[in-house]
Amino acid sequence: MARQDTSTNLRKQAYGVLKRADSSDHSEEIRLDELLLSEARGKRDANPSSRAFGPTALMSAVRRLGGKANLASNHWTEDRAMPLTTDEKLLALSRETIEVFDKVASGVHPGFRPAHAKGILLTGMFTPSSEAASLTRAPHLHRDSTPVTVRFSNFAGIPSVADNDPQGAGPRGFAVRFHLGEHVHTDIIGHSVDSFPARTAEGLVEFLNALIATDPTGPHPNAIEQFLGAHPAAATFVQIPKPIPTSFARESFFAVSAFKFNNADGMSHYGRYRVLPVAGNDYLGETEAAARSPNFLFDEMKERVAKEPIRFRVAVQLAEDGDTVDDATVRWPEQRPQLAFGEISLQEIAPNNPGEEQHINFDPIPRVVGTEP
Repeated sequence: MARQDTSTNLRKQAYGVLKRADSSDHSEEIRLDELLLSEARGKRDANPSSRAFGPTALMSAVRRLGGKANLASNHWTEDRAMPLTTDEKLLALSRETIEVFDKVASGVHPGFRPAHAKGILLTGMFTPSSEAASLTRAPHLHRDSTPVTVRFSNFAGIPSVADNDPQGAGPRGFAVRFHLGEHVHTDIIGHSVDSFPARTAEGLVEFLNALIATDPTGPHPNAIEQFLGAHPAAATFVQIPKPIPTSFARESFFAVSAFKFNNADGMSHYGRYRVLPVAGNDYLGETEAAARSPNFLFDEMKERVAKEPIRFRVAVQLAEDGDTVDDATVRWPEQRPQLAFGEISLQEIAPNNPGEEQHINFDPIPRVVGTEP
């Protein structure tokens, strides 16, 4: 009986962490940002099937609403459709990944993202720290302030998921857009746990398929038990605590992938973003969380921002020589230095939230000078 309970718990935990792709509301479209990031890193590997996987895109809202990538200037504009990769293997892998996410989410929910379907947008300003200019040439680090749009989300691909659902609501998602100019922007995407289950897209699909194939009442070891037994990083991700916060404003968020930052002197450093609440972390116990309403996090944010700005510190955890920078399952020691990047101050709920949710497309590729995937 104990073994069956363990299997059931693992399956529940996995359902609560594996609908990770904060993707397009059009389930048939290709989530191209991940393909491009995969291609950029895959240049170091001649075998496409084993390319390092930049899994930030599994948390991004990728929607082909229009836009074009100007690779020469590394800027993104929204006046044309984003060009698709011509790599047939990557296209097929993208389709397969989205289909698996839809299965995990119990089917397609038209008009919503396959994961992180339930979200809310706020607007505000970003103010860079004095130290950040030494890290990167990115333009928003060399301005007094930059307007931002931030999306908080529960993570399931089910729009009606309750905020206090212990399996479907967490880890929670965070995405911020820095509005650098007309149709020019750069984004940061993260989630509320400093971990990720797979290094490659193929590995993530295998993980999800094992979850789908598992019958917790069947014989052991079942599919998910076998997968987790052979993949320690996935087991860590599934079992790591994901407590429910008292507010999105009291939660921390972590970028999945590392980025290469280049400063004006030509020096480079790898780092990972962290977005940390100025108010500090605060979490609910199981009994207290169960007593909250299904929309308590979203209702609380509306009440909170009406009273005062919601503030987050943005930091970059810096890698040291020898640290792995191209594997999202490998996290760096907590004692690695953190450079102050700046502060986000959110001042209001974005007008026409449902419409803006349909429009905005968070992009894990930096697309600005001074920052590389």
